[in-house]
Amino acid sequence: MHKVSITPQWTISDSEGKNLSHRLLDLLSDVQEHGSLSSACKATGGSYRHAWNLIKQGEQQMGMPLLSMERGKGSNLTPLAEKLVWAGYRISARLTPLLETLSSELESEISKVLPIKNDVLKVHASHGFAVEKLIETLLAKGNNVERKYVGSQESVASLFEGNCELAGFHIPQGEFENIAFEHYAKWLHLKRSLIIHIATRRQGLMVAQGNPLEIYSVSDLTKPGVRFVNRQPSSGTYFLLQCFLKKAKIDPAKITGFTQSEFTHAAVAAYVASGMADVCIGVEPPSRRFKLDFIPLASERYFLLCNKEDLNSAHLQAVLDVLTDPQFQQSINDLPGYTAEHCGKVETLQQAFPNAFASKRSK
Repeated sequence: MHKVSITPQWTISDSEGKNLSHRLLDLLSDVQEHGSLSSACKATGGSYRHAWNLIKQGEQQMGMPLLSMERGKGSNLTPLAEKLVWAGYRISARLTPLLETLSSELESEISKVLPIKNDVLKVHASHGFAVEKLIETLLAKGNNVERKYVGSQESVASLFEGNCELAGFHIPQGEFENIAFEHYAKWLHLKRSLIIHIATRRQGLMVAQGNPLEIYSVSDLTKPGVRFVNRQPSSGTYFLLQCFLKKAKIDPAKITGFTQSEFTHAAVAAYVASGMADVCIGVEPPSRRFKLDFIPLASERYFLLCNKEDLNSAHLQAVLDVLTDPQFQQSINDLPGYTAEHCGKVETLQQAFPNAFASKRSK
């Protein structure tokens, strides 16, 4: 299959219509990551003189400094430069999964009119770091994959309607497991559906370093002055939050920013890290990336849902080959808050959710 690539790119135009250099925006991000302009140049192999000229050009266009120089401390980003860097992070976190989905759809459409075999595995999944690694690995091994990142609810509904072969979704462990299973039950076939395990992961609250507002539970989301950013209503993370709020008898309307939503874990984390919100809920990896504190709330299992008759297909066998590969499993274990527990294990609904079926029998 021919590869379509779409990447988010942005810039700012000055009063004369001249755009800020894309290389400058990348350079500012490198300075933030490595701590100074000189360290950024050493890490990237770039010329310090050229980098300094880029900085000066950008400062002239913006009319304000981008770096502050202190004797013995090197160079640091100014508040304006910090805003530019975080704008880039937010743009990438919000748009990359959407653009990957669009790229995949375009690849599929183009392949239909090309003189090649159109043999594509269709995966609709809730966006997550483990399933992202799975798809990357499948593509690297030469498998054709059409991926679409959607909420867990949309994902399982898509498989039910015959629009994909694999649906990625997640269900919390413990007290909310049965409730979550019932939430998805209308899209599951008792005899036809099979569960493929990928990972167990932690969901929690992400807050600024040091947790200055002392946010430790969902009850603290209602504190005066606390600004929250949510996930989209079709996501499993949104559903998990609703479970916690219902248990604590908290009215969502009392949470400032409850209706403000983003489509990925990285996007909500970037929202908090950029100072536009004080807290969000999501998985642990983006909290590490953006240097946020992480307060665990629940563990959950991330699954792939498939139909029993497709299990022996070449597509799904390729998926199972990756999931049962020790090297791939180690890459999952290396993700903060993730474990590759039961990765690649195939079960029926009754085997995967015995408590849910025991609860039904007791009623």
